[in-house]
This record gives sequence, structure tokens and C-alpha cells, in this order.
Amino acid sequence: MKRIPLTAWVPQLNYQIWILAIGRLLSQMGSGFTLFYAPIFFVNQVGLSATAVGLGLGSQSISGVVGRLLGGSLSDGKFGRKRTLLLSAVISATACFTLAATQNFPVFVVGNLLMGFGMGLYWPSAEALVADLSTSAQRNEAFALNRLCDSLGLGLGVVLGGLLIGATKAYRSLFVIDGISFLILFVIVSWAVTEVFRAEGNHRALKGWGQALRDRQLLTYCLVNILFTTYIVQVSSSLPLYLTNFVPVQPNGKGFSSLTISALFTWHLAASVLCQMPIARALNRLSQPRALMLSAILWGAGFVAVWITGVASAFHSVWAVLAMGILALATVTYMPSASSIVIEMAPESLRGVYLAVNSQCWAVGYFIGPPLGGWALDQSTAIAHAFWLGLATSVGIALLILQVLERMLKSVKKRHHE
Repeated sequence: MKRIPLTAWVPQLNYQIWILAIGRLLSQMGSGFTLFYAPIFFVNQVGLSATAVGLGLGSQSISGVVGRLLGGSLSDGKFGRKRTLLLSAVISATACFTLAATQNFPVFVVGNLLMGFGMGLYWPSAEALVADLSTSAQRNEAFALNRLCDSLGLGLGVVLGGLLIGATKAYRSLFVIDGISFLILFVIVSWAVTEVFRAEGNHRALKGWGQALRDRQLLTYCLVNILFTTYIVQVSSSLPLYLTNFVPVQPNGKGFSSLTISALFTWHLAASVLCQMPIARALNRLSQPRALMLSAILWGAGFVAVWITGVASAFHSVWAVLAMGILALATVTYMPSASSIVIEMAPESLRGVYLAVNSQCWAVGYFIGPPLGGWALDQSTAIAHAFWLGLATSVGIALLILQVLERMLKSVKKRHHE
């Protein structure tokens, strides 16, 4: 049997994409340090109320919307993608050091507003850089590599942050490390990444946004993308609580232990990391709408498996492992295709704005998802179980929208060839 060399599995991408991916891995590792431990620190150590912490963390979404609007415009203008990403790293580092020094609620809010603004600038510029540095044929794998590094960095950060807290209880050091990780990203990007895109003529930001918001293809895609991001947020916001309170695993009727849930989410992350690149390569055979249809079907299957986990009379752990595996496949099928399809729609001069619109879908999904899931899990057990079937049913809407989008994209390509 002929052996396939290891290098055959490695994406053949511009070296700058690899450097950018390593920078993102280090940055996300820093973010992972603070992800789960921020609420614990600010409530138990600083003395803020849980409500105040929730409001402060929620303020990130407000400044994030502004950051995405500005990030898209700056990326497409004379300022450029690279400098927008560098500005994002500086603002995010400042936010981390502000949070590390926080002693009261006003400073906590300032830190979160800065963080939301910095991350709002980050996504359009970082994604546009990846698109500029890759060809159309490479794009799925280029975005998949960066998503892989994001996930791996975040997971490593959560684990290492937990070890550091367990050994030292030095919560403030987590925010300092996060800030340093953004400064490392700044150094890597400024040293190793070249600005490929150059804005031509008098770039007018509002004109770019006007064109994007009149693009029927983009707006149609936004409808289905909000559904996808609402699905994604359920995995982190609603699923842990459902597995804890509504799956009768133990003799006393209680759900999975915190240790078991941690193991399930570790499996989810591992499956995502292991499958991201092979799936991205396999998706090259499909059009982006077809790849997203496959993702939608997997989301539906995953939600049905979650429902079975809750209502089954036995083998709850087996169903939970299966559900987390399917949801991981759904996520990694969605990630590269979601960015690639926006790049295909966007004129090169408006990639930042189009990606900013795409990023706003995440803001909407994260606004809708947690309250929706929280409401369902505050109701009766029957409604909590039925919630997952409702999500699975909504996949039909996603498939219909994607079929419409596929026809629109084919029509545009046909007109361009005539």
C-alpha cells in the first residue's frame, strides 16, 4: 500500500497565513486564560455583584458593534487591514491591563468597552488579511487553519489558566498574560505580515456600507448566518445547564457532574481540532451553499441527539458523547465556508465591510441565543426537552434560505459569463 507523505496533509498556503495563524493561536490562548475565570474573579475577589458583572460583560457587545462598523471601513480604506489589526491588538491589550487593575464597577465597564471595541476591529481586519493572502482555491483551508488555531489556543488557555489559578490563585495575572498575548500578536503582525491590499481613489466608508447593505445576496446570507450563530452559542450557553439539570443520569435524578461535563466539552474541542483541516479540504468539492447545507443537517442531527440524551431511559453518556461529536462536526463544517462565501460575494475593495456585516451576524446571534435558551431552561422539563427539537426543526428554514441563496449565486455567475 502506497504511503501518503505527511506533508501531503499540510495545506500549501502563503507563509504569512501560517504566521498570522500562530499569532492568533497565541492571542486566543491569552483570551482562554480569562474566559471562564473573569466572572469568578470579579464577583468573589473584587466584590462586584453578579448582576453588575453581567452588565459589564454585556457592554462588550455594544462597543463591539461600533468596532465592527469602524473596523470594516478602516480595513477597506487608506488605513488598511494590517494597521486596523495592529490598532485592535493595542486597544485589546489596554483593555486587559485595565481589567487587571480593576477595583470598582466603572473601571470594569471601561475595560469591557475597550475589549469589545478592540475585538470589533479585530475580526473584519484579520479575516480580510486571510482572504487577501490566499487564492480562491485555498480559501477554505486558509480560514480553517486560522479557526483551528483560534480553537486550539482558546482550549489551551482555559486549561493553563485553570492550572495557574489552582496553583497561585493569582487571578489578576490572567489579565496581564492576556494583555501580553495581544502585544505578541502586534509584534508578529507588524514584523511578518505584508499589506497586500491597497485602496484606490477616494474611498468613502459610507458608500461601501451602502453597497453592502443593498446586496441581496449578502442580506439573504445574513438571515441564515444569524441562525447558525444562534446554534453555536447554544453549545456554550444552554447545553451545559441542560446536561446538568435535565438529564436524569444519577439515581437521585440529577444530571451529569461538573467533571463529566468538562470531559464532554474537552471531547467536543478535541473533535473540532482534529476534524477542522480534513473537513475543510473535503469541502473544496462542494459549493459554499452546499457545504453550509451539510452543516445545517449536522446541526439538526446534533440537536436531535441532545434531545435523545435528555429523554432516553438509558445510555445517557453514549448519546451525550455522540451529540457533542456531531455538534463539533457541524461547527467545523460551518466555520471555513461561512467566511469563504462572504469573500466570494464581496468586491475586493469592500472585503472589510462585507466581513464586518458577517461579523455583526455573530453579535445578533449572541444577543438572541442566550436569552432564548435561558427562557426555555427556566420552563418545565417538557419545554426544556422540546427546545432542542425546536432548534432541529428550524434547520429546515436554514436549508430553504440556502437553496434560495444558491440560486441567486448561480444567477449572478451566469450573468457574468454572458
